[in-house]
Amino acid sequence: MEARTPGTPRDVDPEEAQLLARAQRGNLFAFEELVRRYQRRVYAVALRIVRRHDVADDVAQEAFVRAHRSLASFDVTRPFGPWIARITANLALNHLRSPVAREQELPDGHAERPSPRPDPLVEVLDDEARRVLAAALDELPAEQRAVFVLRALEELSYREIADALGIAQGTVMSRLFRARERLRESLRPYLGAALRRNDGERVP
Repeated sequence: MEARTPGTPRDVDPEEAQLLARAQRGNLFAFEELVRRYQRRVYAVALRIVRRHDVADDVAQEAFVRAHRSLASFDVTRPFGPWIARITANLALNHLRSPVAREQELPDGHAERPSPRPDPLVEVLDDEARRVLAAALDELPAEQRAVFVLRALEELSYREIADALGIAQGTVMSRLFRARERLRESLRPYLGAALRRNDGERVP
């Protein structure tokens, strides 16, 4: 995947831009179509951060409510996906920081297997390793998990992540580095030769 310059607008689907413009004028059917297009992606972002299906449902619904309230100020020359993903990540992190979330325990079988995306760490994993990755994501601090999800799975730029989470770009990079290091250690038995090549080790 070719790297983008942080903050550079992505290509916008003309049909999506028309839906956004109509939704800004108060067309609820246009906004419902945007919800239909993005509801699975928004739910996936929420689930990968909060790690609970019921909470992810609530976060996803609230994300669309927030997006609709702020739609009038949204720049339709920019894609909707990264924006709604940032709203979702913020809400998910806010939940995890709340006292209620700290009192809740994760039920068995709660984790969803992450979808394969272009990040090298995710790309080389087999099914068993993906299950290990899901468990390893559970062990990450919420702030590191959110940065990893937005960068590796949602492919947002450092600037987009920094803006979404209200942190400096340097903080984004350091959290991402720590998250990847922890995940690499958890996945080392599964990555095998591919990981050793990345580490510059000699592979027999």
